[in-house]
Amino acid sequence: MPPPASSLPVGPDTSFTGSPAATQTPRRWEGYGYGLLGVLIFSLTLPMSRIAVAELHPLLVGLGRALAAAVPAILMLWLTRSRRPTRKEWRAVILAALGVVLGWPLASTLAMRTVPSAHGAVINGLLPLCTAAFAALGTGERPSGRFWLWAVAGAALVVGFALREGGGTPQPGDLWLLLAVLLGGMGYAQGAQAARTLGGWRTICWALAISAPFIAAPVGWLAWQAPAAPSPLAWLALGYLSFFSMFIGFFAWYRGLAQGGIAKVGQVQLLQPFLTVVAAALLFQETVPPSTLICALAVIAVIAAGRRAAVRGARP
Repeated sequence: MPPPASSLPVGPDTSFTGSPAATQTPRRWEGYGYGLLGVLIFSLTLPMSRIAVAELHPLLVGLGRALAAAVPAILMLWLTRSRRPTRKEWRAVILAALGVVLGWPLASTLAMRTVPSAHGAVINGLLPLCTAAFAALGTGERPSGRFWLWAVAGAALVVGFALREGGGTPQPGDLWLLLAVLLGGMGYAQGAQAARTLGGWRTICWALAISAPFIAAPVGWLAWQAPAAPSPLAWLALGYLSFFSMFIGFFAWYRGLAQGGIAKVGQVQLLQPFLTVVAAALLFQETVPPSTLICALAVIAVIAAGRRAAVRGARP
């Protein structure tokens, strides 16, 4: 459950504004912890999407999970009597909704029709670089040149892994995945900006709440047109996508980005492709080759190096 409203940040995050190192360091490490928890939850998103689209229309999966997650989100906002976002926060919440509630789920789900989930997960390794770019463009963070070098190195490792797994040829669903990465990066950066003052859990709850009226009718029509009732496994996958990938995971992820820095904590998501591969091995008995583990260790090294690079934050 999210922390009480009194414990959430109500003003600008001091870790972005040049406060003493003793204050920055604990919050930054806490941000990495929350970020890692979010990535662990997100690492099952694409495998679960692939299970769901095997029996359900991709648009129903992409939109339906957002509508299902909106129910507990609206309930939480009502029970906690949460304040409404300010004008500045509304802009960030709306852009976050367009990115992570509508854009990324739809594009990634459509991609799962034609590419394996492990391949899609590796392409998603470009998300940290994209998130850092949107943080620099729209939230005031200014990563150093050294940070960008490490971020590009991590992205290059991930892309090299994807091409190697695909035999050197891009997959047909890669365009959908690249669109998902762009929309997801925007949604992560904007949502984290709102979370600095609104709180991570309120940010995703409001993003889901304002999206619900626009997707209710399409989801109802798609559900009516479904040819047959899905199996229990498909229901389980859709339930995970709705209440973990689309809801609880963002509690931790947005808080981690807000506390530790969007660009820096965002690099933790470079681990997500490899966590997805390991999860596939544990859940579906897929073989994990040594090259995957070696590449994962290299990505961890890149994250550690990028963490030490300077990121200057926006002044309030």
